[in-house]
Amino acid sequence: MSSPRDFIDDSDDYWRRDERTIKVHGPEGFEGMRRAGRLAAETLDFITPHVQPGISTAELDKLCHDYILDHKAIPAPLGYRGYPKSICTSINHVVCHGIPSDKRLQSGDIVNLDVTVILDGWYGDTSRMFFCGDVGVKARRLCDITYEAMMRGIAAAKPGGRVGDIGHAIQTFVEAQRFSVVRDFSGHGLGRIFHDAPNILHYGKAGTGPVLKPGMFFTVEPMVNAGTWQVKILSDGWTAVTRDKQLSAQFEHSVGITETGVEFFTLSPKGLAKPPYDLAAIGEEPRKTVSA
Repeated sequence: MSSPRDFIDDSDDYWRRDERTIKVHGPEGFEGMRRAGRLAAETLDFITPHVQPGISTAELDKLCHDYILDHKAIPAPLGYRGYPKSICTSINHVVCHGIPSDKRLQSGDIVNLDVTVILDGWYGDTSRMFFCGDVGVKARRLCDITYEAMMRGIAAAKPGGRVGDIGHAIQTFVEAQRFSVVRDFSGHGLGRIFHDAPNILHYGKAGTGPVLKPGMFFTVEPMVNAGTWQVKILSDGWTAVTRDKQLSAQFEHSVGITETGVEFFTLSPKGLAKPPYDLAAIGEEPRKTVSA
């Protein structure tokens, strides 16, 4: 899950306030985040063969819910500020926080599945895009650009650098591809708290914001739109959609700053980085759908 709009403030006061609450973790924190992050990634690996035309997002939610519980963890979104489900399922022009329902995926859909687990008190947070059936060229390119933007943002996260370096790397790359970066949501610190400082804006100026220090944990999770960056929230209070109804995509990793660079906590153990995913190569087959 991304941080809500009311956490975002570009003023100098915001940055100073944020620096006072940023947490720096030691070896125990890294170990806790490795376990939680791996389980979140394993959950997405597990659900991958199920993301097929005809399955409902509620069925995907139930499968992930049961998998997380079976691995001695808790789905963090369930009940968070009243959120009613265990994962977020954002289809096509849904930017983020789509609520699982009886809606069934159709061939040509792209969908983001966002998973956060709580394992032994630590939060692992990650999301990936998925293709359903025959997906168009523009949608594929949007997903490729969004993944590359996330990776470029993470590559800019170095000890001694600044939070603004991350957003600058993402924004400049995305806009050069004639897409746009959503402003209304951000990445966020995490650890033993779901949404913590610092906020990780996916746009902005290099050399601004809090200094990146070893032991800082946060997500990088850019949302990229095929059209303009503006979004609106639907009447359910959660689902964010593009105002122009053009496609949107998102990828997310949880990472930690180390003495020499950055450590990924949520890499796929099966090497499933971005779609299309080769199920045959990982020995998986689609499973039958289940009742929600």
